[in-house]
Amino acid sequence: MLHVGVNLGFGNLHEKLTDEEMFQGELGLAELADRLGYDSLWAVEHHFDDYAMCPDNVLLLAHVAGRTERLRLGTGAVILPWNDPLRVAEKMIMLDIVSGGRALFGMGRGLSRTEYAPFRIPMSEARGRFDEAAAMILEALETGYIEGDGPYYPQPRARLRPSPRESFKGRVYCVAGSPDSITSCVDLGAALMTIVTRPIPDLMPVFDSYRERFRAAQGTEPPPISVNVNMYCHEDAAVAKERAREYIGTFFFSNVRHYEMAGEHFADIEGYQRYAETAKVMREAGLEKSAADYAECALVGTPDQIMARLREIRDALGDFQLVVLPSFGGMPYDQAEKSLELFAREVLPAARELRP
Repeated sequence: MLHVGVNLGFGNLHEKLTDEEMFQGELGLAELADRLGYDSLWAVEHHFDDYAMCPDNVLLLAHVAGRTERLRLGTGAVILPWNDPLRVAEKMIMLDIVSGGRALFGMGRGLSRTEYAPFRIPMSEARGRFDEAAAMILEALETGYIEGDGPYYPQPRARLRPSPRESFKGRVYCVAGSPDSITSCVDLGAALMTIVTRPIPDLMPVFDSYRERFRAAQGTEPPPISVNVNMYCHEDAAVAKERAREYIGTFFFSNVRHYEMAGEHFADIEGYQRYAETAKVMREAGLEKSAADYAECALVGTPDQIMARLREIRDALGDFQLVVLPSFGGMPYDQAEKSLELFAREVLPAARELRP
């Protein structure tokens, strides 16, 4: 059965909403997703910018745990270089306990100089910090003890209380796209979480590499790949296309600004050289063309149109999990709610029957 989750982006690109009002809108979507029968809810970690603002997604999900009954609650993701491993492990254990075992742990390393600078952490240390912290945290989540002798997080052995309620195996995700990130994801035995920015067939070399390396390293079949994608569902195809073009466009340009995706700085940052190639392609194509290409990757249209797109993803990718982002680019929350409701009513039952 296809797992279908909802991702909260916490972007305030709305013209007239305060940050507090935006947060209430996102929390409303969380409660709605629980009532509508979605499988999971994910929250980002982002700082300092209206592109997205959720400084502590574990805290946020602990709050959502008290307002929902069945949703599994995932960090999408905790950016490890910005967080102390001991505190991440403690908070994930607490989230799992207060939610009754509904926690899912997603990890990432971050991409924005805008966010790295205030933390006073060089981006060139991101890979080393991620790998060191991830190993410490996963060991702590299994054993209840944390320790480390690495250069970034020297940690005397300490017992964590409360203790883990059960194993996190099968509940660990890693945001990855570059070859070194895929290596880390495989070594951790984590499910691959991807944010779709290009057509799925274009991403298959990355996915195939992950699956082949996972089988070789772990000696078992890899878990389904988690596909995160913008979604807008409406009964009228023309309305869906028009609204999606507006809000996805706004979201895309905010994304480009926040991450400096067309910049030339990636080539000079250790561990981020792959993004220099992406930035070069974007500069050569132009931002308008890049925005149009990005919009084509979204799940947009009537229920039948979206279902057809999901079949295309299944045919290309095989086994996968789906996580939809229903609110983006300043979309009014009443529109996002209606889209989420229509998707749940008309798409979700058929989508769950998709087989690899």
